[in-house]
Amino acid sequence: MKTTFVNGEFLPLENARVSVLDRGFLFSDSVYEVVPFYAGRGFRLNAHLERLERSLALLRIVNPYERARWHEIIAELIEANGGGDLALYIQVTRGAPERRDHRIPEDIEPTVVAFCQSRAPVDPAVLEQGIAAITHEDTRWRYCTIKSTSLLANVLAADDARSRGASEALMVRDGAVQEGTSSNVFAVIDRRLVTPALRDTILPGITRAAVLELAERDDIDHAEIETLSPAALRSASEIWVTSSIREIFPVTTLDGETVGTGKPGPVWTRMQTALQAMAHD
Repeated sequence: MKTTFVNGEFLPLENARVSVLDRGFLFSDSVYEVVPFYAGRGFRLNAHLERLERSLALLRIVNPYERARWHEIIAELIEANGGGDLALYIQVTRGAPERRDHRIPEDIEPTVVAFCQSRAPVDPAVLEQGIAAITHEDTRWRYCTIKSTSLLANVLAADDARSRGASEALMVRDGAVQEGTSSNVFAVIDRRLVTPALRDTILPGITRAAVLELAERDDIDHAEIETLSPAALRSASEIWVTSSIREIFPVTTLDGETVGTGKPGPVWTRMQTALQAMAHD
């Protein structure tokens, strides 16, 4: 994974540089996307690019490229890094003005960085046994619908989870579960698959959308609900977290208590099979 893209150039990783005055570095004035590639093919690449465009618009950052040019850049970068199963990272910042200033500068060129990382196969133990999660107070900024690089609260919550022997923290705001530090949340409650409805505090996940599509296609009873309380979540027979890199991970322990039977459930098994077929089609 040695070739990167920085501001119009393909460069060896060791030569990739951005300015110390870049607003992404100084203010987290930037957005990002992570796209999974299977055998060199991007999973729902256009959906990721649409979300990137939406995040840029919400931060009032000019999109540096038309959609066709993004596709060209990505295809060349994937090929340069050998194809296969990869994770593509894209970050666009407002750019690097001549001086540090909180005010948004005018007439500034965005900074664009993209690189690849290998995607290791999921540990079979995770799929057989599930993962542990904790609930955690949501201290993030409100506009989580923007895929901003301002992720410090997420990082700290994820570290709190790790210190408690868990793999994910599920964020709770005003008595309602929102999402994980880097994932969306699903639960099976009274035989219905539910997930919190989208709002400013929830990122519209690409895998989340795929799961809802598959549930609709396969006649799985499902709903997006306004409030998923921690108490309701603890009553669930199944809990999952979804993301582009994790795909669908079953949560079998929540706050130290067993979820359902303590093993990945039948609805997860059905959805996992359907999502794998979709991703590798």
